[in-house]
Amino acid sequence: MTSTKYLVCLVAQAFGYRQKNTRMAEAAEELHLLKEAESHLGKALWENVEGIEALSIEYWNLRKLIKERERVAGELESHQKKLAEAHQERASLLGIANEPNQELLDERQTILNSLEELAKQRDLIVAKAGEIRRAHDGAKTKEEVLTKEGISDEKDFAAITQKLAELKTQFDELKAERQKVAAKITEGDIKIDTIDTEILKRKAERRAQASEAFQHISDANQDISSLRAELGVIDTQMRQLYTEIGKYISRNSTDPECRKASKQMQWLVDVMSALRKSILFNHKLSGNH
Repeated sequence: MTSTKYLVCLVAQAFGYRQKNTRMAEAAEELHLLKEAESHLGKALWENVEGIEALSIEYWNLRKLIKERERVAGELESHQKKLAEAHQERASLLGIANEPNQELLDERQTILNSLEELAKQRDLIVAKAGEIRRAHDGAKTKEEVLTKEGISDEKDFAAITQKLAELKTQFDELKAERQKVAAKITEGDIKIDTIDTEILKRKAERRAQASEAFQHISDANQDISSLRAELGVIDTQMRQLYTEIGKYISRNSTDPECRKASKQMQWLVDVMSALRKSILFNHKLSGNH
């Protein structure tokens, strides 16, 4: 916000036109931009502030952190190369592991397809049995109700009795059919287990050879995670120091040493000064200053 716009907004407020939320949102956005600019300025100029006493601790801490970051980054690159080598070793050991077992894998898939069909067949049988059970329960209930109501038509009772017997026979047949399907499923599961055991047996020797590569991969992944976390901490500390340097340089831009250090970035210092003024204007207009 420029001084002219600030005056215009003051006049508008005098006539009751207030935009508090807009001013607060604009100030928050500008503050975020200012923080980013401080970090960017500090990163660009930190090598120029060695002679500024007020920034001595930030400068030398950055020198130390940069050296530490180079060391950690070097270790990270080394471990990443080791990880790639371990993956390549594992691939060479296990890449053809399935080929000797292809006939077993094909047989296994055939059995799995058969088991899927058997499971669908079993579900249909169970559904039919459920329908028969409901019909049986309905006929049984009808018989009980007629008995309680004293209706003694022997023809009706005979029909119900016959219906119950037929339903029981159908249910027993479905039960027997379900048991046969269940037995086939059990047999298929046993075959799958047998095949899996054989596959594992055949792979045992190759897996034993690959165990060292797996361990290398695990160790490398742990080391890489640790080093990345360490890099993250260092980067955070460096950003904080960059921000402190950028904040000091931009707020003391009239100081000869600061002006000398920020000569090639004076345009950004000017922008940051304008941002601070705009933030102040927005805070005043929002009534928070």
